[in-house]
Amino acid sequence: MGEIIVTLFWFLVVLTPLVFVHEFGHYWVARRNGVRVEVFSVGFGPEIFGWTDKSNTRWKFSLIPFGGYVKMFGQSDIDPNQGNQTLSADEMLESFAHKRLGQKAAIVAAGPIANIVFAILILAISFATIGQSYTPARITDVVKGSVADEAGFKVNDVFLEVAGSSVKRFEEVAQLVQLHPGITIDIVIERNGGVITVPITPAEVIQKDDLGDEIKIGRIGVRSTAREIKRHNIFESVWQSIRATGHLTTVMITGVSQIVSGERSAKQLGGPIRIAQISGSAADAGFASLIFITALLSVNLGLINLLPIPLLDGGHLVFYAYEFVFRRPPNQKIMDIGLKIGLAFVLSLMLFATYNDLARLPFVQKLISLVI
Repeated sequence: MGEIIVTLFWFLVVLTPLVFVHEFGHYWVARRNGVRVEVFSVGFGPEIFGWTDKSNTRWKFSLIPFGGYVKMFGQSDIDPNQGNQTLSADEMLESFAHKRLGQKAAIVAAGPIANIVFAILILAISFATIGQSYTPARITDVVKGSVADEAGFKVNDVFLEVAGSSVKRFEEVAQLVQLHPGITIDIVIERNGGVITVPITPAEVIQKDDLGDEIKIGRIGVRSTAREIKRHNIFESVWQSIRATGHLTTVMITGVSQIVSGERSAKQLGGPIRIAQISGSAADAGFASLIFITALLSVNLGLINLLPIPLLDGGHLVFYAYEFVFRRPPNQKIMDIGLKIGLAFVLSLMLFATYNDLARLPFVQKLISLVI
């Protein structure tokens, strides 16, 4: 019981700031554009506590901590017709629905962008204070008989690019290789002042992750042992955090695309229980690890919300793009159907991810084995 409470605590420590940052992005840009914000909620369901500010915005923390929302005057996800009600001249000035197309797009995009900027910020602070774990992308050992050995890799080769992504650190090489088990990729290396492109197919390896789950990863059989912690000045910290965030984005987009294409099992999708377990494990590993996981989840939250699915921010941006191109909004009936399909998809995805989470729990696995 105590372990569950600790895990839940770290889950809230990690997730609550990410939700707040996301919703504050929407809120801040909305207020800058004169939109009245009626509710700013961290969490869903009944209010636990809150207050009302001078602008008549109700700030509150709600019972169910899996997300949050900003309720703007004149905007509704489920009822697109809400913005078309009869309003006074003063109300129209504060209504989201009566803002210019560019203003509405900026307000919607601000949430995901805030999450990505937040990831860059906390990583930059971490790199400037704690330091950045750093291993040069130089090979110090090639495992005999490995795919790297057969492909002709040599000690002192320096990785420049893996699967189309530039790399500076060996950690980046490992992450990209792990994403391509059994899939041929091009690796660009520097050797004796020259640049060589080597096609290679990482071996498929089954191993357990930090939570004890079996996952399939790619491995080529090279090592780099020159690991160190580097503390950067503020400018280098910002640059390295931008690079790290860009690399996380590439890794996540690649992982999602592989799940969609069937190259990677959908069982690797995780929900709130998985996030809680990862947060607890990161906290146990130290503050730097917790910061990295927070940045990872922040980028993940931003990218998920940019998916072109109705109900998510990306879906709204697709509607606005349509309106920009065709000079008229999509048909109300089509928008209504799209939003309901989006709601069904998001709920189904959440249920599936939660099922995956539960199926990983030892007592559930034992129960399933008894039933089967």
